[in-house]
Amino acid sequence: MGILSLITGKAGHSGFGSASTAEEVTKGLDASKLTIIITGGASGLGIETSRVLALCNVHVIIAARNVEAANEAKRMIVGEYKAARVDVLKLDLCSIKSIKAFADYFLSLNLPLNVLINNAGIMFCPFQLSDDGIEVQFATNHVGHFLLTNLLLEKMKETTKATGIEGRIVNLASIAHIHTYDGGIRFKKINDRDGYSDKRAYGQSKIANILHANELSRRLKEEGVNITVNSVHPGLIMTNLFKYSAILMKFLKFWSFFLWKNVPQGAATTCYVAIHPNLKGVTGKYYADCNEAKPSSKARDQALAKKLWEFTVKLINSVSKA
Repeated sequence: MGILSLITGKAGHSGFGSASTAEEVTKGLDASKLTIIITGGASGLGIETSRVLALCNVHVIIAARNVEAANEAKRMIVGEYKAARVDVLKLDLCSIKSIKAFADYFLSLNLPLNVLINNAGIMFCPFQLSDDGIEVQFATNHVGHFLLTNLLLEKMKETTKATGIEGRIVNLASIAHIHTYDGGIRFKKINDRDGYSDKRAYGQSKIANILHANELSRRLKEEGVNITVNSVHPGLIMTNLFKYSAILMKFLKFWSFFLWKNVPQGAATTCYVAIHPNLKGVTGKYYADCNEAKPSSKARDQALAKKLWEFTVKLINSVSKA
């Protein structure tokens, strides 16, 4: 999908394009057999994704740091669709302790888990470290989702084995992955203030999302597990993600309005990749505007993906032992 298709909204091979909305790409789908966890499902693209999945009869579990906002999102969704099945669980992706507590509690509920949507994120933050001492964008956008996915993976394997239904993991990446540090990941300076760029740090976390999806996809294929893993670029959408650079983004949007989407359009690719039958068996791919796209060469680097996997495991282990 090129710039012209993005501007015109012309549909691609999937039958959908940049102008398609989440409701349009899921029209007529009954996903009542699915239980889906979506991180950050209480605001921005997340709340629209949660709402549309609920309309498809999914059992939606919103994992959010702000439980009050998540419960308000739940009330809004149930108010629109009385039969909606929506639950809220607390999760702070910037805290390894919180992620482990979330996973333990979810597993104690003995619910199935068909789909995990790693949606939550932060963007363009001033330099700061998480409580675990990890640069906050890398901690929230990559490390948190990496750990959460690993902790829930056995439950997903059990679910697909018991039900015969394909499991899916969706990582929300971004076209911003092309604007990262030299080499893709600052392995030796991941938590250093020196040389920090809020924009490149965000790009680093987003290329990490793609590399994570690709490496996990490879590993699951080798195991013969019926779980797919893909990453998506939702598009340019003005949401609360831009709170650290709202003035700049509004200026850019004024001059590039034809490239931006509204929230229903922004949630379309996530919903499409999460539940559409067209994606059955498709794994290790990157999607934009509901069609397969090609990420940067660094994002497709298998050696870099393996290196990031090993680095992240060691990072989490070092923090856990501290």
